[in-house]
Amino acid sequence: MNRKKAVQHFPLRRVAAGSLMFAMLSASAVAADAFSYDSPYMFGDWGGTRTQLENDGIKFDVNYTMESASNLGGGADTNTSMRYSDQWAFGANFDLQKLLDWQDAQFQMTITNRDGQNISDQVADRRTGMLSSVQEVYGRGQTWRLTQFWLSKGLFDNVVNLKAGRVTVGEDFDNFDSKFQNLAFGSGQAGNWRGDRWFNWPVSQWGGRVKVNITPEVFFQVGFYNQNSANYDRGDGFRLDTSNSEGNMVPVELGWKPTLGPDKLPGNYRIGYYYSSVNGDVYGSWRDGGYQDKDHAYGGYVLLQQQLTAQGGDVSRGIGVTVQAVMNDHKTSKTDNYQSIAFTWAGPFDARPEDEIGIAAGRIHVNSDYTRAQRQQNAANGETDFNSPTYLPIQDGSEYNYELYYNVKLAKWLQVRPNLQYIVAPGAVSEVKDAFVGGISANINF
Repeated sequence: MNRKKAVQHFPLRRVAAGSLMFAMLSASAVAADAFSYDSPYMFGDWGGTRTQLENDGIKFDVNYTMESASNLGGGADTNTSMRYSDQWAFGANFDLQKLLDWQDAQFQMTITNRDGQNISDQVADRRTGMLSSVQEVYGRGQTWRLTQFWLSKGLFDNVVNLKAGRVTVGEDFDNFDSKFQNLAFGSGQAGNWRGDRWFNWPVSQWGGRVKVNITPEVFFQVGFYNQNSANYDRGDGFRLDTSNSEGNMVPVELGWKPTLGPDKLPGNYRIGYYYSSVNGDVYGSWRDGGYQDKDHAYGGYVLLQQQLTAQGGDVSRGIGVTVQAVMNDHKTSKTDNYQSIAFTWAGPFDARPEDEIGIAAGRIHVNSDYTRAQRQQNAANGETDFNSPTYLPIQDGSEYNYELYYNVKLAKWLQVRPNLQYIVAPGAVSEVKDAFVGGISANINF
């Protein structure tokens, strides 16, 4: 592919086309609050119709996320260029208690579309790729998908909650909100480093979970998800059959969501474990031209998130910290452990009480058995020259990711985030130069 053509103008056309489509759909109902700062939606409340529908039990959400990034220096390809990726999400939630008098029940349907390109392909050696991604909205197949199609029902005054249908694992397990653009600092990290077993948004599968609210602050949940690699394929975003089922994944999680101190500072603490019955290559068994053994996969994770301060007594402002860690089995996982820490400061300035600053650092470690297998394959192929197209660059040790962002809330429906990222040893390949990346992302609620 011509690299100059890779910096296309299609994103602007797509944004314009999408905006025009929604403007046409809602033109007859655009209210006076459209495009106003205080409206949560770009097109306003449709003359009160949107609020009335939500009060009746029907809530529509249309969201657009864009992420662009430019390689400012370093990486495998030092040419400065920019890549743009984006995602549309069209959602509808039906409160069945309001609509059908069905206590503690709701139905959710969401369709997504991802498109664009990723600067990580330039930052890392193309033969290996980065471990993380500087544009988290990129990936999992740039295509249309049925991302959510599920029903949930509460029992015993919602002490027990059941959920089943087409679901993503990360919407329930290892979950929290994040504004970081680098993949290493968002929600669902257990799935980011075990993506061949744990499918995060926007890839869905048949499954569900049972959640028990032990107290208002403490919960326990267990999930069951059908494993079908075809769900990942481009063009199979609406595939609903289970003919290619390979096994099942079962995650369990214990969570605690306290409010601490006189300011009632919110926290989100989770510890979890998963097991997948799908067989995968055992990296320590490479010999005679291939892997000789296969085994199931398992792993665990920890999420520790706590707001530390309330600015002027306002709990919506202040400093928070998020610590994450993932441990995967040493047999079948390419990335066997991961750690990160992130600090956010909501409402840092009195003149900008709804803005936010974030800074984070993360480490992603490559399984030493995988590294050894790469060396063995190069030796078997007689490859010793790093510049040979058939040489396997050795991924050894860790890739480190750092990010600093400033989130500007231009309106309740529009947020823009410039950010700076630094990647040490992209792809955990020592021959690749550290990279400095500039990015900007935005979220629009229509």
